[in-house]
Amino acid sequence: MPPPRKNPAARARILAQWRGVDYAPLEAARVTPARAPGEVLSALLKELRLDTRQAEAELVKVWNALIDPVVTAHAQPANLHKGTLFVNVDSSVWLTEIVRYRRKEIIERLQISFGKSVIQKISFRIG
Repeated sequence: MPPPRKNPAARARILAQWRGVDYAPLEAARVTPARAPGEVLSALLKELRLDTRQAEAELVKVWNALIDPVVTAHAQPANLHKGTLFVNVDSSVWLTEIVRYRRKEIIERLQISFGKSVIQKISFRIG
């Protein structure tokens, strides 16, 4: 025979008498309802900005595959913001070389790979 079910209201009443104060409303307020895993996971991914990090990793991978290895040895993409790709170059000599002679080739290759709406401009800087 199963044990008799306890009345939760009677339990709360007895605890309130024993404590001298009724904590039932406070305890009910502290209880958070369970949420669906998909809801929690999507919020977590948004907070961690993993989609942005994945896009940046993909950009570096494509950069290293499409661009001349001599250039990639001296210039690496830093970030992409509002259609502008920021590229860090290790010296002013290479900055001049890339901006004068290779900028057009680099932007064309990246726009073919990613699309003109994703990469609209390239900004090279020493860094």
